[in-house]
Amino acid sequence: MKLVIQRVSRARVTVSGEEVGAIGRGLLVLVGVERGDGAGQAVAAAKKLVGLRIFEDSEGHMNLAAADVGGAFLVVSQFTLAGSLARGRRPSFGAAAPPEIAEPLVEALVAALRAEGAPVATGRFRAYMEVELVNDGPVTFVLDLPPTAAG
Repeated sequence: MKLVIQRVSRARVTVSGEEVGAIGRGLLVLVGVERGDGAGQAVAAAKKLVGLRIFEDSEGHMNLAAADVGGAFLVVSQFTLAGSLARGRRPSFGAAAPPEIAEPLVEALVAALRAEGAPVATGRFRAYMEVELVNDGPVTFVLDLPPTAAG
């Protein structure tokens, strides 16, 4: 499972002009599910996300988690994160999990975040989405959770 985590002052997702998810301050999490990924990774990712101290304290140090600043999460499935640009000029998506595997794992991540008490908005799985965000900092991290790392 690959996650791109962006600290945002606001973010939203629209599908065909309809807003389907939006947050103010918090984290936009783009999620790529790969073949072999499982529910353990979704739970591990949620625990990691709620504990990430990537918001600044009064001294300007990254010491605060999303909950400490009243932040929320916007979780958006993005299968292209499982793509490879290693060969040729067209991406290969052989490592991407099929939708019937990926969708429940993205839903498991959302459920695990909510179980941790986090407010969560989402995109819409398998829809053409437009994602708008104001990256705060900018602050962006990539988290790669291989199946064995989930425990």
